[in-house]
Amino acid sequence: MKLAPLGLLTGFKLSAHMKPPTLPPSSFDAHLSRRGVPRDEARADRAQLSPLDKVAVAITKSVGSMRFFIAIFAWTLLWLGWNLLAPPRLRFDPPMGFIFWLFISNVIQLLLMPLIMVGQNLLARHAEARSQHDFDINLQAEAEIQLVIRHLEYQTTLLLELSEARSGKAKDTHE
Repeated sequence: MKLAPLGLLTGFKLSAHMKPPTLPPSSFDAHLSRRGVPRDEARADRAQLSPLDKVAVAITKSVGSMRFFIAIFAWTLLWLGWNLLAPPRLRFDPPMGFIFWLFISNVIQLLLMPLIMVGQNLLARHAEARSQHDFDINLQAEAEIQLVIRHLEYQTTLLLELSEARSGKAKDTHE
């Protein structure tokens, strides 16, 4: 393709699947008015949570953190270390059995397990809503890209018509 003196592309042909548009494409402002207002899906999803759901999500997020792991690990080391190394009269959980430590650990596990599952279900529901919103945004972007492509095709057609008209006039003046 060469650039003609006026900056028009010469040698450009519409491909077989491209039909020259006869009407200008709809304006982008018209498209924006149909698009609607963007929503903050995360805020909308949080607003729908009940107070208990918010507690479940907060506990799920905190239990799944490194801070919680370090706290449980430190608590276990202190508990087991104290009951192994402290003088026998100061020990409160007999070594090698650690019955009280096992009981407390099991209670924590039994309470946290269903709570974490509830929190994970709520987080999964939020992720699904966010995924659907992303899909909707992608569809809007695709429609906008198609609008821009139609507009560019229309402009290309107009430029080709202008170029042909100009080259036709140039031939008429030379003859």
